[in-house]
Amino acid sequence: MDHPLIDLINQKIAEAEARGEFDNLPGAGKPLPREEDPENALLSRVIRENGGVPEFVSLKRELDRLRAELRETGDRTQRHEILKAMSMMEARIDIARKAQR
Repeated sequence: MDHPLIDLINQKIAEAEARGEFDNLPGAGKPLPREEDPENALLSRVIRENGGVPEFVSLKRELDRLRAELRETGDRTQRHEILKAMSMMEARIDIARKAQR
């Protein structure tokens, strides 16, 4: 089943093409940039264009926050919990980096 607006969409594209709106676009005649992950190309592009970062980057930021928290606390029990969390975070970062490749 086609999208209910497919005819309208095709009409608008044909009108724009007739007006020459697709002439002389940047990159015309050049190949599209190669996407590393073609199966998730659209998702990757949307994430990238909206300021998303790879998982390992956001995890690294969380690890940096834990390090700062560790520096600020003197409580031994709390420090132990932070160190445990840091160890888990480092493992998650390693897994995320390997998955990114």
